[in-house]
Amino acid sequence: MTTLFTKIIRGEIPGRFVHRDEHCVAFLTVAPIRPGHTLVVPIREVDHWIDLGPELTAHLFTVAQRISRGIQQGFGCRKVGLSIIGLEVPHCHLHLLPLDHADDMDFKRQQQGLAAEALDAHAEILREALRSLA
Repeated sequence: MTTLFTKIIRGEIPGRFVHRDEHCVAFLTVAPIRPGHTLVVPIREVDHWIDLGPELTAHLFTVAQRISRGIQQGFGCRKVGLSIIGLEVPHCHLHLLPLDHADDMDFKRQQQGLAAEALDAHAEILREALRSLA
């Protein structure tokens, strides 16, 4: 069965993309813990990150590092945390979370129903930071 993330990757469901290449995409989550909360997702549907293979794993983490530098610059956080949980969507994804405090990794703090304009603004902040780092 096609995953929610594959539908986003294909454009069947809107996504606020900040990166795309032949192996992966990065887009902002619609339920961020903090502004700038981004997902790095392989294009190929792989449920569990331990099944990715070494080359794809390395690529995802390289992209995650670049996106994290953009998050840190664009949102002024102290650090960027990385989490791989994978229970909510059966398609591997890396959560990149702006951090100033340990509870910034608490998924109980996800914000549901944010206005599209706010999410669009967060995506543009990150895109601009990534352009400035290129």
